[in-house]
Amino acid sequence: MATTVDISTMSRDQLQAWIVDLLAEMFELDKSDLTAESNLYADLDIDSIDAVDLAVKLKQLTGKRLQPEVFKTIRTIADVVSALEGLVVEEQAL
Repeated sequence: MATTVDISTMSRDQLQAWIVDLLAEMFELDKSDLTAESNLYADLDIDSIDAVDLAVKLKQLTGKRLQPEVFKTIRTIADVVSALEGLVVEEQAL
């Protein structure tokens, strides 16, 4: 099994770079086209099935599960980064 990525030690910039790499790899996107403001649906043509695949992949890689209500609010790459940061904060609060 793949080792999990410890996102709790990453800065926001590192986390964003990691998400950009992941999106580029998963959906065959050009990394130079991906910015924090990139809309997953409008700009990157990610559909709802792709979004579920992304959520599953993030859980596999981080060991952390985004709650469905959080995932539904994600629109941009920055939103993904914020959601993952929220998981880290939540975990540290426990």
